[in-house]
Amino acid sequence: MTKQEKLLKRFLSKPKNFRYDELRKLLRGFGYSEIKSGKTSGSQTVFFNKDITHIIRLHKPHPQRILKRYQLDLIEEDLEKKGF
Repeated sequence: MTKQEKLLKRFLSKPKNFRYDELRKLLRGFGYSEIKSGKTSGSQTVFFNKDITHIIRLHKPHPQRILKRYQLDLIEEDLEKKGF
């Protein structure tokens, strides 16, 4: 099992401690890149997949970098709609 497969399995299990950096790695594996909007973007972040022209928007969790359950659900639903 590859690291990407292990990370996907962990993501799908919806752990209470899934970190933002893990999500970045997972989405990079699906062809997404993080778009930085400059100094004024605040906690808003955008992941873009240029191959399928798809955008995933979310707020970076802070002060801890752990994603909320609803964020994991929304991202999973979004990825399923795109066939991942």
